[in-house]
Amino acid sequence: MLPELFLSRMERMLGEEYQEFLESYQMPQYHSLRVNLLKGTEEELRTKAGFLEEPVTWAAGGCYCGEEERPGKHPFHEAGVYYIQEASAMAPAAYLGAEPGERILDLCAAPGGKSTQIAADMCGKGLLVCNEIHPQRAKILSENIERMGIRNALVVSHKPDFLAEHFPAYFDRILVDAPCSGEGMFRKKEDAVKEWSLENVKMCADRQSDILESAAIMLRPGGRMVYSTCTFSLEEDEGTVSSFMQNHQEFHLVEAKKVSGMAPGMALYGETDQREIEKTIRLWPHKLKGEGHFVACFQKEGDAPKGAPSLYGEEKGILLKECGEWETFSSQYLNIPLNGTYLRFGDQLYLIPENTPALKGLKVLRPGLHLGTLKKKRFEPSHALALSLRPEEASYKLDLSVEEAVRYLKGETFPAQGEKGWYLITVEGYSLGWGKLAGGIMKNHYPKGLRK
Repeated sequence: MLPELFLSRMERMLGEEYQEFLESYQMPQYHSLRVNLLKGTEEELRTKAGFLEEPVTWAAGGCYCGEEERPGKHPFHEAGVYYIQEASAMAPAAYLGAEPGERILDLCAAPGGKSTQIAADMCGKGLLVCNEIHPQRAKILSENIERMGIRNALVVSHKPDFLAEHFPAYFDRILVDAPCSGEGMFRKKEDAVKEWSLENVKMCADRQSDILESAAIMLRPGGRMVYSTCTFSLEEDEGTVSSFMQNHQEFHLVEAKKVSGMAPGMALYGETDQREIEKTIRLWPHKLKGEGHFVACFQKEGDAPKGAPSLYGEEKGILLKECGEWETFSSQYLNIPLNGTYLRFGDQLYLIPENTPALKGLKVLRPGLHLGTLKKKRFEPSHALALSLRPEEASYKLDLSVEEAVRYLKGETFPAQGEKGWYLITVEGYSLGWGKLAGGIMKNHYPKGLRK
């Protein structure tokens, strides 16, 4: 049951289209996922999985899928081969247009779908800062960054205004997928219906304006910012954009190419310059195969060089000789050099992204790629390291069938032959975790907390 006040507002907004919009709630949900392009191509996955259907036209790697195949239960999911993501939710990161080597901030990042999409566009080069204010949601975000094998991401947990003090004019691109009243998710999430009220819409709009203020400070001149919501309300969408533009003459809206089914932004009550608002994008559930979403693309006037220094300098890291047995492990078990700046937290070793800003004073959940644990006279590789590797990057590997991988994910050991030591365990060519061969038995090192 949709709220009556919501329905009456939508009828005023949509006019003749209202009945078609209403009928969309009787249609089944569309299920979709986004192939992790850091691990392989959509074409490769199509040959190995039978649940991919037609592409999502606005997002690289986006595909509709058959839910009856339960892709979330497949070993490919645990290998980070894809991220289950609602199709319309893929649009904001696609319009951000991230490029390798840039500094990018995902300001409201949990659970991580858009962050991992941005990371794929960055191809492992540059700095991606993923922020989530709520600690528990930040933990989920960090876990998804790990599962998708991302090497160049920092996961932090702060209020936007704190980050604005830390990173003025620092980022080349910023995504603000703002917390909202969730009207576009009513068909998908019953809780969003129960929590809806006009008061909540107003509260969300006020909060979104505050978040955009902080984001504006952190974007360098010449940088790009994308603002998005999963709601229909004018207050949270065109209203927030219009208010921001009035207060920030240094920003203008960018005309973003719309694909079939996407609509321009709607006229505000009393709006005088509809041409600007039409540059924003509405994704309606009765016009395309997805839920409700809104996207606005901003450009900041001016031109500042990329790579401006952080206020607090860059993270120094530690010397290779302070990394215990890591050098021995990497030379024996890896076919690629993982050079860069190393960071140590207790007995945990990380490889941080190039030009990482100083981390002092930040609440950091993940400062880059977790390499593993420094034990006495030995090094134990992390699950994150395994997921970040392609099979050809490991000296020893063992490829499993899907059926064998299901047993591996449960923690089973199995007989194997070969040189003793650490093996990258893969499923049909996708990295899944570690095993350690000794005495003809492959010991299972899949994390106990993740076992099925």
